Amino acid sequence: MLDDSRPMKSFHFSARLTLRSLIRVVVWQSGLLAAGTLACLLSLSVAAQQADPATPVVVQPGAPGQPTRTLPSSTSATLPPHSPADAQFMQGMIMHHAQAVEMTALIGSHTENKDVRSLGARISRSQSDEIEFMKRWLAARGEPISPAMPEMPGMDMSSHPMLMPGMLTTKQMDALKKAKGKEFDHLFLTGMIQHHNGALIMVKDLFDTAGAGQDAELFNFATDVDSGQRAEIRIMQTMLEGRP
Repeated sequence: MLDDSRPMKSFHFSARLTLRSLIRVVVWQSGLLAAGTLACLLSLSVAAQQADPATPVVVQPGAPGQPTRTLPSSTSATLPPHSPADAQFMQGMIMHHAQAVEMTALIGSHTENKDVRSLGARISRSQSDEIEFMKRWLAARGEPISPAMPEMPGMDMSSHPMLMPGMLTTKQMDALKKAKGKEFDHLFLTGMIQHHNGALIMVKDLFDTAGAGQDAELFNFATDVDSGQRAEIRIMQTMLEGRP
């Protein structure tokens, strides 16, 4: 009998080879087509960018519950009108904070009261940091660190320093420097309460001035000063009430 299995096997083997070759050709051609399509798209994209450069889109966020608005590409940001009261507030508050830091510097050599020492360290650290912030704010806006002092004939300004609301007078500072122990604690706490209340007046005066306090950084700073110093006033009042 004739063995017909060999030709049949050869046929199947050849068919498989042909099918594999065909698949490879199709895949290769598909890859070329995909690559060609991608290159074409990239060329069109580059050409479109060169022929018609993208126009920046300026979007103005809407108020709560309101849609956004697309503004002309020529729109530019504008800052709120500059108020002299803003710079004057920062300049005055630098002087104000500087005296508070001077007061806290006396604590280490004038009292052993742990509560007063802890409070003083907190005030010194926070107000020193705020002084640096205020200096940077003024410098960024081209404003001097110190306010302009009017020249008054016959007046020695070194003996008559300008005081912001609540600042201790020279007499009060001298008394604080001479006091020790419990006397110092009392003078420090009452003096710092007076000092903090003065800062609250300065913040109120700022916001009561038309056109002032619109700068976002200044607004946040002033409101932080108000809330922070109110909290410290309550702490100091509690410390005074707890004295024997």
